[in-house]
Amino acid sequence: MCTRFVYNGKDTITGFNFDIDLSVWDHKVIKNEDRFYIGIKMPDSQYHSFHGIHRNGNAGTLLYVHGNSQGRYDAGSYTITDLTENYIRGFLSFDDALHIVQEQQIVYGPDTTMQAMLSDRYGRVLLIEPGIGYRLEQRRYSLMTNYSVLNPESTRPYIVSGDDRYEQAKAQLEKQKETFSVSDAFCILNSVKQEGLWATRVTFVYSVKENKVYYVLNNRFEEITEYSFHS
Repeated sequence: MCTRFVYNGKDTITGFNFDIDLSVWDHKVIKNEDRFYIGIKMPDSQYHSFHGIHRNGNAGTLLYVHGNSQGRYDAGSYTITDLTENYIRGFLSFDDALHIVQEQQIVYGPDTTMQAMLSDRYGRVLLIEPGIGYRLEQRRYSLMTNYSVLNPESTRPYIVSGDDRYEQAKAQLEKQKETFSVSDAFCILNSVKQEGLWATRVTFVYSVKENKVYYVLNNRFEEITEYSFHS
């Protein structure tokens, strides 16, 4: 689950919860001069940045979704995986990403069906669902999950019984007042974490104002680690 918080323009807080299939994906938290990200090891043996933050405020994530035929992979089109990674790596600005989704067909990767959320330090958000479309928004918060947000009916048959984390997070966000802190973000993310086989592996919160990332591993919310980008 990925949540996005914007309040009064005073600060932009971006929060992420990730569960990772340990039987399939080798992953690690990677911190370098320009990026903080969850590196996912792919067949090329490289750790790719599909979920993370660039020091310029670009934030992005990819989430699995049951695919649709309109978004199927096409070698001649821009894939959602390339778009998201290029954005997190700082190769694309928010305006670049917006222009791409407006002008080009966005498709799934060759071996995965995923949708994306991209945001910038000014609180602009792009929700991108291959085969369905995109939505540009700038409001108090944006929220994404493993089901379609742009066309809920398309993935409603796949919703797991009892999986109401999206609704829980939405209800809590709607109750928030103008003062909203990193701690508030962690409180919500903690309340909607997953446990068991699909336990949340990495949670992180980014403050634009501080240009700092706070993160938690394996649901140990009592152990929050900080990482600051250098000015």
